[in-house]
Amino acid sequence: MSKNLKKMISYYKPYLGVFWADMFFATVSAAVALVIPLVIRYVTSTLIYMEPQAILGQIRWIALMLFALVAVDCYSRFFIANQGHVMGAKIEYDMRAEIFAHFQKLSFSFYDDQKVGQLMSRITTDLFDITELMHHGPENIILSLIKIIGAFVILMSIKPALALAAFAVLPFMFLFAYYMNGKMRRAFRSNRERIADINAQIEDNLSGIRVVKSFANEDIEKEKFRQGNEGFLRAKKNSYYYMGSFSAGLGTFTTLIQVNVILAGVILIAKGSVDISDLVTFLLYISVFTEPVRTLIDFTEQFQNGYTGFERFQEIMAIEPDIADKEDAKELVNVKGDISFEDVSFQYEENTECVLNHINLNVPAGAYMALVGSSGAGKSTLCSLIPRFYDVTAGAVKIDGCDVRDIRLKSLRDHIGIVQQDVYLFVGTVFDNIRYGKPDATREEVIEAAKNANAHDFIMSLPNGYETDIGQRGIKLSGGQKQRLSIARVFLKNPPILIFDEATSALDNESEKVVQDSLEKLAKNRTTFVIAHRLSTIKNAQRILVLTEEGIAEEGTHEELLEKGGVYEKLYQMQFHK
Repeated sequence: MSKNLKKMISYYKPYLGVFWADMFFATVSAAVALVIPLVIRYVTSTLIYMEPQAILGQIRWIALMLFALVAVDCYSRFFIANQGHVMGAKIEYDMRAEIFAHFQKLSFSFYDDQKVGQLMSRITTDLFDITELMHHGPENIILSLIKIIGAFVILMSIKPALALAAFAVLPFMFLFAYYMNGKMRRAFRSNRERIADINAQIEDNLSGIRVVKSFANEDIEKEKFRQGNEGFLRAKKNSYYYMGSFSAGLGTFTTLIQVNVILAGVILIAKGSVDISDLVTFLLYISVFTEPVRTLIDFTEQFQNGYTGFERFQEIMAIEPDIADKEDAKELVNVKGDISFEDVSFQYEENTECVLNHINLNVPAGAYMALVGSSGAGKSTLCSLIPRFYDVTAGAVKIDGCDVRDIRLKSLRDHIGIVQQDVYLFVGTVFDNIRYGKPDATREEVIEAAKNANAHDFIMSLPNGYETDIGQRGIKLSGGQKQRLSIARVFLKNPPILIFDEATSALDNESEKVVQDSLEKLAKNRTTFVIAHRLSTIKNAQRILVLTEEGIAEEGTHEELLEKGGVYEKLYQMQFHK
């Protein structure tokens, strides 16, 4: 816990000026609260016994002082609420930027096991509660401690016996708070996990809403959500049980403090050792004293919310990317595009069996290599090793004789273009999505890339041309149109190495032909890997590799493989002579 607290405190470092100013004004506000009861004591014990003229003479100065204190307190509270919140928002900004940047570093293997909705909770709900704690926590502690300690010192100076009666309850209160603190922490952590599950479920439902409606399964989705929602409600009830117990317990202790003071005060008045004015002052200070105690009650809930959120934040930040640059990693320059797989084996972390076993393959620069085979044979996995989406379990993948693990990731991926079957387009315009391939591209370069991808004509037919908003994931476009935009994006990037991962398998025949023409044009003079489901799209490949679960079963041209009468010939017969 101490390690996490130290890390949390480190986020104040850039804003120490505002932080200490916030603490200063919190101290000033607490001091004002302590001074006012002393003024009342002076009025009730001394001023009211003076001559009327003397009272009127002094009341002007007392009024002036009280109004000055009110003004100072007003500005102090304004600074705390304004600049303190701004500081909290800046810390939230820093933490959100940090975790988002960390998400960008994590590899595919991390995202294979995660739900988007749960990750969203880490950078929204969790962070909000963390920064609320980091803003209000220190000032609440300062305000509370100054008021409690100040009240104790003043009360001891007035009448030690009454002060001890007031503070005798405190040790029991703190023991109770310590006991309940652990139970509340576990309960609030459970809340975090349940709300993250609900967020994941909502994200999953809304992303697949068209599938839900096409199967008329709204009731099933509502039932799934109801179960998750009930789990969250149970967690909430559990946390509220402990929070209610905690709040009621501390509330009872604060009331006992007042009861103690009243009873002790009456006894001491009866004995003649306490004046009425002292008892009134004590009761005023009890309210000054119990108010910060209630603040600490609220702070405890806030602390549980914020700290459990920070623990979850740290869990993500503690995950080391399993694919990262070596310290001496180098830039990839003057790329020819020779690619070799040297005794490559690969297995996913959760699998005991290798997806790829001892693959040896040499692909010369500019070659057009097609990969075919049954589902699960490792075609996509093989290509994913080139840009290091995953690292080999054994062996090495090399580009121009250099192991990809010795190359800077950005440099490596800058030289590889990927066109996938499942095209992802971002919210925004056609222009923005094409320029994603080269963020500093000019408009002329974007249009040229679109023309090369056979996309310019359909783009110009859209309502606003290149400035047309394409909706979430390009929902307003057809499959062929989306695919051509993704190809235009790669044209703009202009990489020496290409990977086409079943880029036309989901398209109709007409769209497939247009997209295929674009792909052939893009592949010219580049080292190209084509993962193909439709064998008609790879007849012209210079080399076809047939992968099975045992490894590379066959390789050759389309005609050579048909003559062999092996795996490829069977696949071809299944597709064209059913």
